[in-house]
Amino acid sequence: MTFTLAIVGRPNVGKSTLFNRLVGKRLALVDDQPGVTRDLREGVARLGDLRFTVIDTAGLEEATDDSLPGRMRKLTERAVDMADVCLMLMDARVGVTPVDEAVAEILRRRGGRVILAANKAEGRAADGGLIEAYSLGLGEPIRLSAEHGEGLNDLLSQLMPLSDALGERAAEIAEEAPETDRDVTDDDDAVSHAPTRARPLQVAVVGRPNAGKSTLVNALLGEDRLLVGPEAGITRDAISVTMDWPGPDGAVPVRMFDTAGMRKKAKVQEKLERLSVADGLRAVKFAEVVVVLLDAAIPFESQDLRIADLAEREGRAVVIAVNKWDAEPDRAAKLALLREECERLLPQLRGVPLVTVSALTGRGLDRLQSAIVGAHEVWNRRVPTARLNQWLSGMVEAHPPPAPGGRRIKLRYMTQAKTRPPGFVVMCSHPEKVAESYSRYLINGLRATFDMPGTPIRLWMRSQSAANPYKGRTKSTPSRLRKHLGKGRADE
Repeated sequence: MTFTLAIVGRPNVGKSTLFNRLVGKRLALVDDQPGVTRDLREGVARLGDLRFTVIDTAGLEEATDDSLPGRMRKLTERAVDMADVCLMLMDARVGVTPVDEAVAEILRRRGGRVILAANKAEGRAADGGLIEAYSLGLGEPIRLSAEHGEGLNDLLSQLMPLSDALGERAAEIAEEAPETDRDVTDDDDAVSHAPTRARPLQVAVVGRPNAGKSTLVNALLGEDRLLVGPEAGITRDAISVTMDWPGPDGAVPVRMFDTAGMRKKAKVQEKLERLSVADGLRAVKFAEVVVVLLDAAIPFESQDLRIADLAEREGRAVVIAVNKWDAEPDRAAKLALLREECERLLPQLRGVPLVTVSALTGRGLDRLQSAIVGAHEVWNRRVPTARLNQWLSGMVEAHPPPAPGGRRIKLRYMTQAKTRPPGFVVMCSHPEKVAESYSRYLINGLRATFDMPGTPIRLWMRSQSAANPYKGRTKSTPSRLRKHLGKGRADE
């Protein structure tokens, strides 16, 4: 990217709408209600031939205390310090307000390069506000309509010389969903699936509201990047941050998603919360490893189990993290109880890593990082076909498949067809009659023998009958065959 652009302004002037317009996707939540955006959201913007990083910020308000608006203001001021260029938005239909004047003063004091844009400027009703914008002292305003895409050429002409002045700083990295259900062959043993800068390890932190997700991401990041506080439901967007974790073979690039708290569907009434939950569900699909964060005081509630089951059905590697462990009085007894409940309540994720952490004190974060990297390695595991068939013979000998209706089921051979998550195919007779309990028996055996705890495992039964040489022939085939045999005898 050539430079970083921060979009700033008071609440409800259209910052997130413009952000979505520039990145070409609906990444940020947009609603008529003011103050929807609370965290900093980054995206790759495309405007003409320009490629740059754009930051969507929370609306600046006149609050400097430790209240929620005050903490949001501190985050926005930090984004102003990080950015190369600041784009101040005002509402052309409302005109200049005292809060707009305060925002302009902050940008003059803290921002180096500032561009002024009057948004919602379609139609004559915005002419008065456009003239008032000159009083902010930030130069000539751009007449802009983020909702309709008007005025973007004027914004491009303002950014082009700034782009040339700042120069090239980094190559563009495509942010795509991770590769899943990857087909494999016996030649894939030497293929490395280690995370790289271009494709970092993608991790989503999910859980119920107020479990400490944003605090955990801040602790792993080593800075107060995400907005936190005692209020439940602060996070609304699925925010992604990048970081490097230490590893045995060097730094491990990681892209982590902090998501909104997910409550029971019956309790989600407001439209904004429904959008936030949908954003979090989308983050699960974009992740490779899902960290289900529990509150140590109330672990494994029904919503926690639904979230873990969702990650398993999506085929993502799962790690269970129990937060607020520093406040637990009897840790040994509680840990034993947690492990027993995890095995009982999540049988589809038998052996899933369970890590106790304290996001507030930083205790256990190194173990959590190791568990995430280990879960990613298991998610990519490839088992050779020869070892699989040796194992299958032993499993069948120890416990043969049932014979429904007296018809014996033969398991002929087995191979791994996919990774991310591991998927296996068993060639057998009468695959439709293989009991679900026997498939679970094989899956649990795969976990134990090939050290694949916790990760989803897919198992498919396929039919492989002996080829029938007369299949597809007409009913007259036997008579033609007899005629041919009779001719042969006559020739003799």
